[in-house]
Amino acid sequence: MRAAEVFTPGKLPVVTYVDDHLKDRERILHDALETGASVISLSGPSKSGKTVFIEKNIGKDRLVQVTGAGITEANRLWDRVFDLIGTPVAKRSTATQSFDGTFGGKLGGEAGVLVSASGEVSATGKWGHASAEQTDIAVDYLQLLIRELSDSGLVVFIDDFHYIPKPVQIEISNQIKEAIRSNVVFVVASVPYHSDDAIRANPDLRGRSIKLDFDYWKPEELEKIARRGFQQLNVTSSPAYMKALASEAAGSPQLMQSLCLTTCFENNIREAQDVTKQISSDREAIKKVCTRTAATTDYSSTVDKMREGPKTRGQDRKSHVLRDGTASDVYPLIIRAIALDPPELTQRYPNLLRRIQSLCAAEPPSGSSVTGACAQIASIANESENRTVVEWDVDNDVIDMRDPYLLFFLRWAE
Repeated sequence: MRAAEVFTPGKLPVVTYVDDHLKDRERILHDALETGASVISLSGPSKSGKTVFIEKNIGKDRLVQVTGAGITEANRLWDRVFDLIGTPVAKRSTATQSFDGTFGGKLGGEAGVLVSASGEVSATGKWGHASAEQTDIAVDYLQLLIRELSDSGLVVFIDDFHYIPKPVQIEISNQIKEAIRSNVVFVVASVPYHSDDAIRANPDLRGRSIKLDFDYWKPEELEKIARRGFQQLNVTSSPAYMKALASEAAGSPQLMQSLCLTTCFENNIREAQDVTKQISSDREAIKKVCTRTAATTDYSSTVDKMREGPKTRGQDRKSHVLRDGTASDVYPLIIRAIALDPPELTQRYPNLLRRIQSLCAAEPPSGSSVTGACAQIASIANESENRTVVEWDVDNDVIDMRDPYLLFFLRWAE
């Protein structure tokens, strides 16, 4: 096998699919599919393996997978579904024409000439530039959905449901409620803090939904990906190296796949080896692999904005002298603190403050300055990415990196 077939970031893995810790969720999913008349609500953080889990346990050939991104009205979502299953949705075309020419002498009612009601007009031009405008014929999308998908064995998988505007979520949830009564099967996936969007959009779905919660993977679960893949390729690695990769992956099986594949490329392992090969596993090897992998996770513009912070109004921010001899205001200082060892997605205020103090040679920023900057950093990052990648919990003073790839980029992009 080729290394790119063993380690498959972003695709359904075969050799390196690890599901020991997912057995209970698998059982609940299959029981829900067998029972029917319910919507399966899947929640979990970004890059935690939700989509791979569904593809593996339902089968890609049974999935009708659509995304909530870019949906501004319910019919557009169902159009995507019908397009995937090959169901034509009737459209009406209206032809229009525009006048092309110059005004001049009188012309009679000959073919192709603009003529007035009386039979004459002062013009020498002709009709031209025909165009067609497509509009929807009144279609009962709910009935079409039921007719095409009821008892079909297909499963409608709506990923990123939280991207859909709230008023549209309500309409879609109402349609889902009616469709599941006719044995149309839905899986709705969202991030944790939007896990019940579909249900809140239509409370009648309570009692008709099965919730499956995902979390970031534990390091020992991620290490299994490396162990199985390296064994398949007939290469060996130190346990410490695999543990280091699992730590950098920050709970993301997708990122772990990327790190393992890059490890193979860095060691010129493109396919299974005839003779067992030992891969480099010192600190320099980890640095090369992580730096190369970071090049595939470009957050540069967002991170630049996070470092800059909001625009100041005539007053420069206070600079703090750091142990490396440089000076920094609170915004880049917080970014550097988050990027320190060990990689941690969630930083509580006391821990974050300790990290900041470890970077400072003199007086660190005040507590209020740190908490205020954290709130601004989260707002800037989310606005830049148009989704929640950083969350600041003002009640508990916790900053949470919602995307492991962002934390990884902060640590290794430079």
